[in-house]
Amino acid sequence: MKLAKRSNIDPSLTLAMNARAKQMKAQGIDVISFAAGEPDFPTPQHVKEAGKKAIDENKTYYTPESGILELKEAVRQKLKSENGLEYGVDQISINSGAKHSVFNALAVLVEDGDEVIIPAPYWVSYPEMVKICGGTPVFIQTSKEKGFKISREDLKRTINRKTKAIILNSPCNPTGAVYTGDELYALAEFLEGIDMIIISDEVYEKIIYEGEHVSIATYSQKIKEKTIVINGVSKTFSMTGWRIGYTAGPKAIIEAINRFQGHASGNPTSISQYASLAALKSPVVFLEGWVKEFRKRKDYIVGELNSIEGVSCTDPAGAFYVFPDVSGLYGRTYGGKKIKDSVELSYYLLENGRIAVVPGRAFGADNHIRLSFATSMENVVEGMRRLKEALA
Repeated sequence: MKLAKRSNIDPSLTLAMNARAKQMKAQGIDVISFAAGEPDFPTPQHVKEAGKKAIDENKTYYTPESGILELKEAVRQKLKSENGLEYGVDQISINSGAKHSVFNALAVLVEDGDEVIIPAPYWVSYPEMVKICGGTPVFIQTSKEKGFKISREDLKRTINRKTKAIILNSPCNPTGAVYTGDELYALAEFLEGIDMIIISDEVYEKIIYEGEHVSIATYSQKIKEKTIVINGVSKTFSMTGWRIGYTAGPKAIIEAINRFQGHASGNPTSISQYASLAALKSPVVFLEGWVKEFRKRKDYIVGELNSIEGVSCTDPAGAFYVFPDVSGLYGRTYGGKKIKDSVELSYYLLENGRIAVVPGRAFGADNHIRLSFATSMENVVEGMRRLKEALA
């Protein structure tokens, strides 16, 4: 059987490591996972109650393909009050998670031969989504010395007549980098005169330790008209499994996304939409405590990693990941086998240290590994102890 070319994509190393860790746990092996990219806090109770209420009220049928009007209105109000962005409800689409939102946008924009710029390190799914849509991912390699951020000079060197779009992710998975308003506006000033689309993935906007979140779409009306803003409830409200994301942008693009979604997946889950409505219409009083706890874990894990010979870790400004450079460990051996890259190191730590991390190769940075500190402080402390023991 011959498969279509679009099926020739790389599997997710993030999911692979998480699956192997769960398999080991099922076998009775005590594994601490730093692989999962989701908050370890429960979904707020009032949000869960809204989901239960939706079931009890039989709101379990098809909704409009683009989502229920009440939720789109809540998103519109959120973007206006929190982000300074004015949209009509016809410029908003509700999707099955922010990952779905990104894919929808690429699906209606990218054609064979189009190039999409992706700053590296990048979230693992961006390049594969571009490839599925027939496009070519073009990477701008960043560095820890530059805060894992791109500049307008990087854009000047990279953009050409084939460039269709750029994907910006701030706060960033996996590096935790957060672009300041000035940095984003410097990019926007240059991009204002370029015929291309900006896809701005802002799903980690509420998890910030330094500075504040700014959307590039606020730079000017011209930039707003070529920017697709993507967000969701998964990280802010610990609702990863509820699968609700949303897209805001130019009306013509949103209409195309809604048509595509109508045939590809239909409406997002009705129950999840009503739960998300409750989330967006209530104050996030719990979030300050969550971020405080994330910061505590972050500070501990960064300190521990930087105390290890051969490891160098920058302090993330947002999200809940650390992305240490572990290339100083390459060349070490165990059992006569030499560790040459992030994949081998990650599997060594899993099998011998009983901790799950994600190889940096998955994010386009083989000298690094990613650790999520969205786990208990107890696990962070014990995980760092196991890490040091395994490396020793």
